[in-house]
Amino acid sequence: MTQADLRPGEMTGPVPDRSDASLLFIGTLHTPWTTSRDCPKRGDAETGPLCRAELDPIWQEALKGVKPGPMQLLYWMHLGRRDLRQQSPRNDGQTIGTFAIRSPMRPNLIASSIVQLERIEGTTLWLRGLDCVDGTPLLDIKPSHGVLK
Repeated sequence: MTQADLRPGEMTGPVPDRSDASLLFIGTLHTPWTTSRDCPKRGDAETGPLCRAELDPIWQEALKGVKPGPMQLLYWMHLGRRDLRQQSPRNDGQTIGTFAIRSPMRPNLIASSIVQLERIEGTTLWLRGLDCVDGTPLLDIKPSHGVLK
């Protein structure tokens, strides 16, 4: 991404060239959206399209006890930029700080969604409520004790 990709009023800054942690991608998310512009702002866990999470087979045993219902997915927004300090989410020149919004453009490209798990087939999870592009790396799965909206 370049400065030309910025919306009016947006601000960038330097990004450290160090890495403080190591992450393991446990699988890949598959959705109907091929670009970030196509993605909904928030997924709909009740009526959204049926999507799937394909886990690496080495995580088969980690699915023991997982049942249909709400769950939290953490994923890596691999197409995002990491240098935005202020963003214009409505593309109107009005800016807000990156930490005040749910934009995928963040220093660490971690996103979280509460989704509805419909069923599990082997290491494939069929679910509703995602809001990311097809091919997004999956970081983690957690039980959700929250209420779906």
